[in-house]
Amino acid sequence: MNSFYWFFYTLFKSASRAFFSHKVIHREKLIEEGPVLIVSNHESFVDPPMLGICYEEGIYFFARKTLFKSIFKWGLPLCQAIPIDQDNPDPKSIKQVIGLLKAGNRVLVFPEGARTEDGSIHEGMAGVGLILSKTKVPVQPLRIHGAREILPAGSARMKFHPVSITIGDPIDFTAEELNAKGKQAYTHLAQRMMDAIRALPVEE
Repeated sequence: MNSFYWFFYTLFKSASRAFFSHKVIHREKLIEEGPVLIVSNHESFVDPPMLGICYEEGIYFFARKTLFKSIFKWGLPLCQAIPIDQDNPDPKSIKQVIGLLKAGNRVLVFPEGARTEDGSIHEGMAGVGLILSKTKVPVQPLRIHGAREILPAGSARMKFHPVSITIGDPIDFTAEELNAKGKQAYTHLAQRMMDAIRALPVEE
C-alpha cells in the first residue's frame, strides 16, 4: 500500500465510521492473504472506498475511464484504480487485472459494469467470467447496502446514510465451470457471482 493510498484509506475509514456508520457483517470471512477476485453489487461512486476499507491491505479496483481527468488522472492510479470503458471493456484493462491476480493481489470488480439506477441488482457481464477463467483464483462475494442513498447515480450531492457490507463465503465453482471457454461460459460464471451476491443478507 503506497503512502498516498494509505493516507486516503485512513482518512476515509475515519470519515465512514463517523458519518456513515460503516458496518461490516461477517468480517471474519474476509480473505486477507493471497490473490482474491472480490465481486460486489454496484450502488454508487463511493462503493470502491467503502469496500476497500474492509481490508487491512490495499486492493485494486476498476474505475470508469472518463473519471481519469484533471487531478483524478494523477490521483486515481495512486489509489490503485484501473481505468476501464464500461461500454466496451478493452483487452488492456482485462489483461492488467489478470496480471495483478496472478501476482497475488486482491482486485475488486463490479460484474454489473455500471451503477444501479433503481436499487436492484442486475445481471453480470462476461468480462469478469473471462478474468476468473484465466486466473482461477478464489472469488469472494460482497454485498453493499446504503451507498445508493449517499450518492445515487446521476446525483452530485452527497447525503449521510448508514452503509453495511456483508461478506460471503468464497464461491465454489466446479473445475468444469472454470475450464469452459467462450462468451456463454464466461457469462455463466458472472451469473454465478451475481447469484451469490443476491443471496447475501442486508442490514437496514
